Amino acid sequence: MMALRFSLFIFIFSLYFICDFPGIFGHDEDKTIKTMEEFSGYPIHEPKYPNSLSSLSVNSDTLQKQIDELATFSDSPVPSVTRILYSEKDVLARSYIKDLMELSGLSVREDAVGNIFGRWNGYEPELAPVLTGSHVDAIPYSGKYDGVVGVLGAIEAINVLKRSGFKPKRSLEVIMFTSEEPTRFGISCLGSRLLAGSVQLAELLKKTVDSQNISFSDAAKSAGYANAKGDLSEVFLKKGSYFAFVELHIEQGPILEKEGTSIGVVTAIAAPASIKVTFEGNGGHAGAALMPERNDAGLAAAELALAVEKHVLDSGSIDTVGTVGILKLHPGAINSIPSMAHLEIDTRDIDESRRNLVIEKIHQSALAIAKKRKVILSEFEIVNQDPPALSDESITKATELACQELNLTHKKMISRAYHDSLFMARVSPMGMIFIPCYKGYSHKPEEFSSVEDIANGVKVLALTLAKLSLS
Repeated sequence: MMALRFSLFIFIFSLYFICDFPGIFGHDEDKTIKTMEEFSGYPIHEPKYPNSLSSLSVNSDTLQKQIDELATFSDSPVPSVTRILYSEKDVLARSYIKDLMELSGLSVREDAVGNIFGRWNGYEPELAPVLTGSHVDAIPYSGKYDGVVGVLGAIEAINVLKRSGFKPKRSLEVIMFTSEEPTRFGISCLGSRLLAGSVQLAELLKKTVDSQNISFSDAAKSAGYANAKGDLSEVFLKKGSYFAFVELHIEQGPILEKEGTSIGVVTAIAAPASIKVTFEGNGGHAGAALMPERNDAGLAAAELALAVEKHVLDSGSIDTVGTVGILKLHPGAINSIPSMAHLEIDTRDIDESRRNLVIEKIHQSALAIAKKRKVILSEFEIVNQDPPALSDESITKATELACQELNLTHKKMISRAYHDSLFMARVSPMGMIFIPCYKGYSHKPEEFSSVEDIANGVKVLALTLAKLSLS
């Protein structure tokens, strides 16, 4: 018996010696450790994991200062933020982000439309990397946390891991997406749609202009992206280019704050669709035209707006939502019957077929209303009809485990707002991490997340990235 124990000791010691000198003996360290663990039945060591959870220290003061500094690159006064694609303030914000990436030791590159990448090479750089990030563009008079937490928080998550002594196996990358907001060219998630390989968008951008009749390519060139005039297919990523994508974001809803929950683990992103509708009537004098003889385009639009609400509620699901966000009347005078009415409708659901059924019902209502009110339905255009995206189970599990290890409360939830993650799911497995925000406010100056909630999100992101990097 003693001889057997001694033999086992010599075998394990020999393996450990080989493990410590892999260059001499030509053995792969990870394979050797695995053999030792299988033979002994116990883990030997995990040298590349963060030294301890207590070592995951977020520099919250610096992070908040960066959020505040980035908010100064704005075309509207504090506390609001306005940062439009390729504007002077957007260019300044981009420089700020690239500087922070470089200060964190990341190698920085940009593609033709200005998606910005910062890379921390892993010790197996040939493996598909893990990607994290969000956007920093901001709609007019919005807040300073939407998207920004996911970019600055991602850079800080890398710093957290570096300070902890962690060594990534897969490389880790931070991305700042170009134009998540549709403000300038009417196209949301422009950068991530192109990364996901949208040929249709690449062609559309060749003839797209903004409200000032400035073309997309000229606007991009003014911001330093002259190559945006060329073939945008060079921006496309092949499926599997990344092992995983994780986005940290404020919830933009009230649930986490109301329930006192620290982290939301997103399981799905709702499928958005946008519809443009135009009714045309005869118009006329508000006093002289008798009610039975009117062809009022404005009333047709009002009736369709109520029909949108009805069809959404009739779906029977709380996850189905619909909004008439734009309603324009022509000529727009108090004493003139509207001769034209234009609506833009947003409808979303995590169930694509249920959402599409709502769209079809809206279309049928528009046709019926036009016939009843004797107006012309001159436009019914489905501008976009994107499918929903499901979070990858391996990423949600890694995030849940990170929450448990950090003793943070969490819950699974869906995202009714859509994000760049919706399109990155076409490139790689995807996941999202939500943190609470004050009263669910977003896209307004009152948007706010506390330093503590942001720090919790960064810690969960850092630990999730570590787990995925070692996969």
